[in-house]
Amino acid sequence: MADPQRLGRWGERKAEGLLRRKGFKTIARNLRSRFGEIDLVMLDRDGVLVFVEVKTRVDERFQPVEAAVTYAKRQRIRRAVAGFLRQQRLPEMPMRCDVVAIAVGQKGQPQIRHYQGAFVP
Repeated sequence: MADPQRLGRWGERKAEGLLRRKGFKTIARNLRSRFGEIDLVMLDRDGVLVFVEVKTRVDERFQPVEAAVTYAKRQRIRRAVAGFLRQQRLPEMPMRCDVVAIAVGQKGQPQIRHYQGAFVP
């Protein structure tokens, strides 16, 4: 998978499948705004609104996949979350930001890691 956009979409589908198997419900995918993008918006089994950042890489030779969720990226996600909440006018509810990191690797199954509450929205 040389095409980064194709790889990213593939990773988002894998992440969504993993979270759905954990009992999450999909609310929205690929929300884009002038503030940034939110890969997935989901509701977990406990009624927590979860904003999910998905990062997919072919390998981790130089750094772990999670390292791509930089401070600047977290700030953009926070702005996008704030915009989404203003736009949707959702009732006050618990929320968090999760990260799903996927390393495709050269052989076998991809390594998928889910970090709940990776950072504060």
